[in-house]
Amino acid sequence: MTHRATAAGVAIWAGLLLMLGGCAKPAQTGPAAPPPTEARQPPEPASPERRARVRLELAAAYYANGQYDTALAEVRTAIAAKPDLPEAYGLRGLIQSALGQFGPADESFQRALQLDPRNADTMHNYGWALCQQQRYDEADAQFQRALAQPQYTQATRTLAAQGHCQARAGRLDDAERTLSRAYERDPANPSTAFNLAEVLYRQGDYERARFYVRRINAVPAQSNAQTLWLAARIEHRLGNAAGAQSFGRQVRDRFPNSTEALQFERGRFDD
Repeated sequence: MTHRATAAGVAIWAGLLLMLGGCAKPAQTGPAAPPPTEARQPPEPASPERRARVRLELAAAYYANGQYDTALAEVRTAIAAKPDLPEAYGLRGLIQSALGQFGPADESFQRALQLDPRNADTMHNYGWALCQQQRYDEADAQFQRALAQPQYTQATRTLAAQGHCQARAGRLDDAERTLSRAYERDPANPSTAFNLAEVLYRQGDYERARFYVRRINAVPAQSNAQTLWLAARIEHRLGNAAGAQSFGRQVRDRFPNSTEALQFERGRFDD
């Protein structure tokens, strides 16, 4: 999994926590803990809504663990208990997107927004799902809707996702502006800094790209094959052969099985 994909997954999981009202636990940086088993589940609550939310918490855990079919089954149980629970349809949309069931996912997200038209977290997650389908204009519209919601507290997360998708769409000027706004709000976020550096690299603004990627690579725990290889490519473009080789060797030594290490060995700095 790439640095960007990891960050995107964390963004969706963060939105999921908000959708569920903070009942689930935040994602960890290490391997995901196994979800609760049937033997460890609490007794079914008497209230239909509480019963539905317990099932949603289980579904969220399975979803975070990549057990999408099991997560979908739990969501169906939640919807059966309370058919008008918007969070259930939003989570169902995420799971269906992960399974490649894009038509049903659209229906789920739209149903969630029918039930709760001002839920910015659902808009964010729907935007991300559309982005994965390369439906970039529709994704951008959902991100904009989320950002327009009064008192939305996760604007930085949505700006980062929106900028990432704008870059994927080739809208580099828009991506630079959006990611710069996200970076100003959270300069410690390595994913935002990386995506911004990559956009600047693609625009040919190598000095500025160097500034952002240096901040990431200065913290060994944040650097990875992608960030080090981007630094190597930037130095190559700036004519700093020694710097390019230095970063390339770090990629090779620390991440010998990575695609980036192979590119370094082949001298493919411009790919």
